[in-house]
Amino acid sequence: MKLLFSLSIFLFSLSIFAQDLVYKPKNPAFGGDTFNYQWMISSAESQNKFKDTSTQATELTELEQFTKDLNSQLLSSVSRSLFTQQFGTEGISAGSYVFGSLSVEVYPSSGGLTVDILDTKTGEQTQVIIPNQ
Repeated sequence: MKLLFSLSIFLFSLSIFAQDLVYKPKNPAFGGDTFNYQWMISSAESQNKFKDTSTQATELTELEQFTKDLNSQLLSSVSRSLFTQQFGTEGISAGSYVFGSLSVEVYPSSGGLTVDILDTKTGEQTQVIIPNQ
């Protein structure tokens, strides 16, 4: 009986083959095959139930495009005349200026000419540095 049991275990052990378990990711971002990228992105997009409506471009009619261009040119002309009126033909010089609710301060700095713009209504501010030539 022991002989039969030993022989069956020996023969059974010969028929068992083992191999290493190796994990291979599918996602190319984590080391997977780069050919999986298109499949994964199309699969993710097909499952996405949310559509971003803010990025959809709306086609303007010719009249709307003309109106937009005309408005842009008029605003550019007005801002150019205000700029010339405020700063003269020489350009921006150091000092403090006020345009409606905008307070503009211009001063020289180590990086060049610094322009600080403050919206006094909202408190928003920005800084523009014009580098030296």
